[in-house]
Amino acid sequence: ENSFALKMFLFQFVNLNSSIFYIAFFLGRFAGRPGKYNKLFNRWRLEECHPSGCLIDLCLQMGVIMVLKQMWNNFMELGYPLLQNWWSRRKMKRGGQLMEHKISLPQWEKDWNLQPMNLHGLMDEYLEMVLQFGFTTIFVAAFPLAPLLALLNNIIEIRLDAYKFVTQWRRPMPARATDIGIWYGILEGIGVLAVITNAFVIAITSDYIPRFVYAYKYGPCTDQGYRQEKCLKGYVNSSLSVFDLSELGMGYSGYSQANSQGFSLLYRYRDYRAPPWSSTPYEFTLQFWHVLAARLAFIIVFEHLVFGIKSFIAYLIPDMPKDLCDRMRREKYLVQEMMYEAELEHLQRERKKNGKQYHHEWP
Repeated sequence: ENSFALKMFLFQFVNLNSSIFYIAFFLGRFAGRPGKYNKLFNRWRLEECHPSGCLIDLCLQMGVIMVLKQMWNNFMELGYPLLQNWWSRRKMKRGGQLMEHKISLPQWEKDWNLQPMNLHGLMDEYLEMVLQFGFTTIFVAAFPLAPLLALLNNIIEIRLDAYKFVTQWRRPMPARATDIGIWYGILEGIGVLAVITNAFVIAITSDYIPRFVYAYKYGPCTDQGYRQEKCLKGYVNSSLSVFDLSELGMGYSGYSQANSQGFSLLYRYRDYRAPPWSSTPYEFTLQFWHVLAARLAFIIVFEHLVFGIKSFIAYLIPDMPKDLCDRMRREKYLVQEMMYEAELEHLQRERKKNGKQYHHEWP
């Protein structure tokens, strides 16, 4: 059962999160530059992010998944057993059973006509909650409304599940369990993945690190300290590179400007590349490498800081209180003493029965 749960989780996780990971970390990263775009099979250009950045696309994708997917799940969880029970009652009517006879049936026989529970019990319910936990933690930096939408969904779903378990499903067979099984390990893995993913989202997908580098290294407040919006003056112009449209043989562009170096048609695009009149045209500038180094440093510092705080809180709040641990150790000691006394009495009885001398000590 644990193996089946793990396989189902991995399948659903990849199926539901592949588009989000693609938008967050791969969309527009390998598209190339104007004049030298990368093409699939030398025919189709790779798609790029919205001009405002990939974070907007990621936010929209998360909003669609958190709203529409949860609504669809609730509809299917309640609608599917309702439809099946309606079809079963319809077949019973066709079989010649009168309504009066059906009403007079005992309650246990009415319950037998309801839908049976899944063979794996509550695995589907666990899977739904674990996947929702992944949505609300892995990309919460891109869509902060995800926990609120999950809370509203769970308030509604807990009532729908109660109605479903009482009126639409048969009573499940009881089974004892010491814990939630492999789901605890899956939740721990999602928590670790969430820290790493949010670090990459903040550093790579958002513009937080480029703005930070510009404010402290290239902006008007260089070597003067950060003074909020004033230090970001000119950031948009610094984040745009220049491309000469005459290289493509184009005579007009929606965005062009006159240039004293002789380039009359210039196009601006998001990147950190040298202008066409430099000694190394369209190569990455020093600012690009500064931003890349800052992104990598932020990821490392953020991960270690969050994991350190997590470990410190786990140390302050242990899974089991100290007094309970002491009581368990005392119970274990008492059990060992009882086993020792029982074995000693057994050996003494054996010696007495055989006529041998015995002493009140361990032989």
